[in-house]
Parts: sequence; structure tokens; C-alpha cells
Amino acid sequence: MINKVILIGRLGKDPVVKHFQNDNAIAEFSLATTENYKDREGKWQEITDWHNIKVPNKFMAERAEKNLRKGSQVYIEGKLRTRSYDDKDGNKRYVTEVVVEQFRMLDKRSDGQGGGGDYNQGGGNNYSQGGGNNYNQGGGQNQPQYDNTSSSPADDDLPF
Repeated sequence: MINKVILIGRLGKDPVVKHFQNDNAIAEFSLATTENYKDREGKWQEITDWHNIKVPNKFMAERAEKNLRKGSQVYIEGKLRTRSYDDKDGNKRYVTEVVVEQFRMLDKRSDGQGGGGDYNQGGGNNYSQGGGNNYNQGGGQNQPQYDNTSSSPADDDLPF
């Protein structure tokens, strides 16, 4: 099964970072994504969805706190998690969050140097924990590279 989310949107608030005694930290913020479409009358309509974002490790949480602000545009890769809790009245509540595996700041930096960097939980040379050169959570092992140039369109059985 695959649980993969890719979002590009703008922060609805500054990241809130929580530090823990075990020297870990998480960051949380909301992200707005917008979809535009034409209705039956030909008028442009806009739908905005809000997503709860959780950055689950100290390194990325601190980078989010340092570099992201309300209104910042960001690319996020992660997975959906739904958790439940009991509210103060004893009612069971459910929350669906995007748990971030990687993010990239898309705004231009204020010093004119271009966009920000990639932040991820694994390999990579762009602000990452672990080692290696690929964006993965495995601590640095390289992901296999697939050569899809050798197969012809007739080789697959996809209906499109």
C-alpha cells in the first residue's frame, strides 16, 4: 500500500515548535492549498483546503521554525496520519495530519539568493539527517535507479 501526500501551499500561521525532554522536537502549522476551476457558467471559482502539518523530527522542525513564516510558500512530501483523542467532555475526536518527510521552501530569500533548501529525514546533502545522496528515510542508502527507457509502450498493460 502507498501512503504518499504531495502538497504545494502557503502557511496559515508561523510554525509552532514543541521541544521534548528526550532532545526531540516537532513543528506544527496549517497549510492552505487552492484549486481553481470554471463553473458551468464559465466563471472562475476557487476552493481552499486547509491541512494540518506535523514536522516530526528536531532537525526539520528547527529549520521550519527558522525559515518558514505565515504566508510562506512551501512544497511538502509526507504521509497521512489519523489519530484520535478524547476531548474535555469525553467525546472521541479524530485529527488527520500530514506527517512531513521532506519539505522545500519555494519563496525567494530576502537576500536575493533565490529559494531555500530541501529539508528531509534521511539521506541527502541538502540539510538532512543521516548520510548519502538521495532523499530517503533509510539513513543514507541509495535508492535503486530504474531505467525505464528500455521498455516500449507495448510492454505495459496499462489502459492509458
